[in-house]
Amino acid sequence: MLLASNSPRSLRKILCCLVGLVAVVVLTSVSLRLVRPTVVIGREWPSTERVAGDLISHQPWDELLRRFVDDNGNVDYATWKQSADDLRQLDEYLGSLSRLDGQLSVSEPQRLAFWINAYNAVTVRGILREYPTSSIQNHVAHVWGYNIWRDLRLIVGDTSYSLGQIEHAILRPLNEPRIHFAIVCASRGCPRLLNEAYTAQRLEEQLQRNTLAFFADPTKCAGDATRHELRLSPILNWYAADFGSPTPILLQRIADWLPHAAQPLARSNDVRIVYLDYDWKLNDQSSATPPLPPPE
Repeated sequence: MLLASNSPRSLRKILCCLVGLVAVVVLTSVSLRLVRPTVVIGREWPSTERVAGDLISHQPWDELLRRFVDDNGNVDYATWKQSADDLRQLDEYLGSLSRLDGQLSVSEPQRLAFWINAYNAVTVRGILREYPTSSIQNHVAHVWGYNIWRDLRLIVGDTSYSLGQIEHAILRPLNEPRIHFAIVCASRGCPRLLNEAYTAQRLEEQLQRNTLAFFADPTKCAGDATRHELRLSPILNWYAADFGSPTPILLQRIADWLPHAAQPLARSNDVRIVYLDYDWKLNDQSSATPPLPPPE
């Protein structure tokens, strides 16, 4: 009888303890998220000093790319990090991007060029901050800690933008799928980092050139007519919605970008798509692969 009479009270105590423990865990998790490490780059500009995108020069970024990036998109991170002047030039360029006034009208080519350059420059700055490193994925905390995709943020106007936000909230809604062959996440599985800045005046030619170079790379596209098989970068799978779906529509969309030998496969009704593994190794000149063949 004594055990029976005390059991409800004991259960209530246990339940109270469990509720308290859950509350502590939840509050701790929320607190950690609120104070998670954030790296902010760029600078704050008074609203009176902000300008339209066509008044922001990408020449400093162009000079750095020509100095430290080879024709295959490999970056000389080691030399770049050792140069205080070149790091300062990159930081000053990122600060100039912060000056953009998003309320002022700008052409779509200007918007695309601005944010492609911003994404690539932020990524390079993030890698230089961590270098030496073997992969951007070494800096991706999934629960607590610094996550380079989320916590490296560029100030633009009154807002700071992560790499993920630049890609998914700004660039992808512009409905230009070739951005996926222009923005570079510092990995060999990415498109090559073009060793010149994107500009509104040359955007079409630059996007087309880098797209053709992407598909000319056999590690990102390969056709096997005997097996009726087309092997593609997983980028085409991850972002299939940006190219068109179902798969036959996607293949028709990309067919003209493929090497000539692979184009009939893309236009065929009898082809099997195989998505290749993604190479997350750093696009570092110190571990560069042989030169890519020129696009056909």
